[in-house]
Amino acid sequence: MTIEQIYRLFLSNPRIETDSRKIGGGDIFFALKGEKFNGNQFASEALKRGAVCAFIDEKEFHRPGKTVLVENVLKTLQDLAHFHRKQLNLPIVAITGSNGKTTTKELIASVLASRYRVFATEGNLNNHIGVPLTLLQMDKTTEIGVVEMGANHPGEIGELCSIADPDFGIITNIGRAHLEGFGSFETIKKTKAELFHHLKKKKGIIFYNIENPVLTQLVDDYPGRVSFGEKNADFIGEPVLSPPFIHARVNFPKGALYLNTQLTGRYNFENVLAAACIGHYFKVDPLDIQAAIKKYHPQNNRSQLVEKRRVKIIMDAYNANPTSMQASIESFVSAFQSHRFLILGDMLELGCYSPAEHTAILEQIKKYTFDAVFLVGPLFSEAAKDYPFHTFPNSSELCQYLSQNPIKKGTVLVKGSRGIQLEKVLGFF
Repeated sequence: MTIEQIYRLFLSNPRIETDSRKIGGGDIFFALKGEKFNGNQFASEALKRGAVCAFIDEKEFHRPGKTVLVENVLKTLQDLAHFHRKQLNLPIVAITGSNGKTTTKELIASVLASRYRVFATEGNLNNHIGVPLTLLQMDKTTEIGVVEMGANHPGEIGELCSIADPDFGIITNIGRAHLEGFGSFETIKKTKAELFHHLKKKKGIIFYNIENPVLTQLVDDYPGRVSFGEKNADFIGEPVLSPPFIHARVNFPKGALYLNTQLTGRYNFENVLAAACIGHYFKVDPLDIQAAIKKYHPQNNRSQLVEKRRVKIIMDAYNANPTSMQASIESFVSAFQSHRFLILGDMLELGCYSPAEHTAILEQIKKYTFDAVFLVGPLFSEAAKDYPFHTFPNSSELCQYLSQNPIKKGTVLVKGSRGIQLEKVLGFF
């Protein structure tokens, strides 16, 4: 089948599914492969469940009239998504970065939805599968698409740009994340910069934090740039600290507005300012921007405030890397002066950089006073042998300790990689 024929089939049956267990009547099944699964083996089941057809790439599973045999199912899915995006011809805003991209994406989508019909990446479906699935959920009623792009290996952002073909974009920041896959900070920088390279080639619009020297260098003197920051920027705002929350005072053409949020952490200021800047560019009314940001409530253990009796918990354990953990600790220390506790989990996917990066965090902690510091995971436990902190091999053992030695009063920062499962501790306050 040609891409045009596949597209006509999609228009008649515009629901794509890659999990045979979730198939409903009229869906199109794409039999993707992974390290531990082969979707081709479930094509027959998908058809039994009501799929109108199944795209496969292994001949032994071919059923004429029911399956479509292609060279590569994933590539076909990506090509279909790109073709669909070109037919819709709608503006796409892309977001990438080492930290804060999901929060920034949610804020931008919330702000733009005040004026436009917006479809945005759901959750963190931001990879080579999630981006095409996001694009394929947009339709002719969508006025703006907001697409999050993640990467854990070189060249991935460029690949995602070739699929989504964004017109606008923002890199939240570039930090030391996924070092195991990238190999070095310079490779991370090069990969994230692929979004800006794409936009420059397309003559699109780049939004960037003018106070971030790495991003400013990447943007250079490109004419299609829009800056935001605390001074000397196209869009100016300043942080307003109201612990545990961060707010912003932002300058609009008719005067300043306070943007109140339900986000914790000084580091979220630039995410809020980015969303306000992009909303302003798209001519969203400032009062609507203000209302949208105030309404946004963080979820899924991202910059959340959880209150348990006399304990306030800053829950930021969806993910962690050295850059985000350092920022979280600094923000926490500046916001709370006493009765403060740290629960930190291992930072994963750092490869050979792991010992040095975990030690750097320990040195940072050592500079401040905490009522107690709890470190969870084998990486922190190994690095902290000569430090006066509590260490636990896993979150279950920390939970057992807290059940016998509860924290009764104060503020707790919980930060770590998702694989450490620090969310378990919430049941022990």
